[in-house]
Amino acid sequence: MEAKPMPLLLIEDDVGDCMKFVDCANRRGDVHFVGMTDSSEDGFKRLQTLLPEGVILDLQLTKGDGSGLAFLDQLNAAELPIRPVVVVTTTNQSPYVQDQIEKSGVDWIFCKKQRSYNPDLVIDTLLKLRGSLFCVKREGGLGEVRSIESPEERRKRIIKRIDAELDLIGLRARYRGRVYLSSAILFQIGEQRSAPGSAIEHIAAKYKHSYSTVTKVMQTAINNAWDSAEIGALKAHYTARIDIKTGTPSPTDFIHFYANKIIKSI
Repeated sequence: MEAKPMPLLLIEDDVGDCMKFVDCANRRGDVHFVGMTDSSEDGFKRLQTLLPEGVILDLQLTKGDGSGLAFLDQLNAAELPIRPVVVVTTTNQSPYVQDQIEKSGVDWIFCKKQRSYNPDLVIDTLLKLRGSLFCVKREGGLGEVRSIESPEERRKRIIKRIDAELDLIGLRARYRGRVYLSSAILFQIGEQRSAPGSAIEHIAAKYKHSYSTVTKVMQTAINNAWDSAEIGALKAHYTARIDIKTGTPSPTDFIHFYANKIIKSI
């Protein structure tokens, strides 16, 4: 199956460089930019809401706000569900600065002054790192791969991703329906492939309730989210079919949408 275009965030203060990356992405089609900014602070905020798989980070941001190092400090201090691949671009060739960047857990460093530097080279590197670095643990250095994650570590990572997605649409943790929906999405992804029945049937059996009761509780949680969340956030993060009569998705559609969305990103 053809891979989904890799979502990227660009943090760059040079307008010319930004346009080169945009033109490159439009020409290729295997990546797309979900956000662009010349501020490290704004870049981190966008990272949390847009959930890109890769970040192209200019180190100095002399025409913008903050710095690449400030962004990396925020990234390393945060407990994100999935850490994106981070590629730094810079004109600074100081060995001390490069050492600091490597210690920050950056995945690759490009010097803009090198003869072969161009947007295609940066994007090709991100795509190569996309599969390998998403399934390993890193201990902070450039290319330092410690071990492939275990099934239990993968399961925990998926659960964190489910929680992050549900937080984005305002599905509050205090609702029992969120617990049911989260468990159903995990089941749908395939963590318990040997278990028979649908995801909702599985949740009903797990919590010893009837199918109709579980469905009703799930629908209530979804309805509450749609009533309280911002329309823009819902449209940005939930793009599947919505029931015309109710204005909300059914639990079955909701579960399938998030299971498919997360499968494509992991």
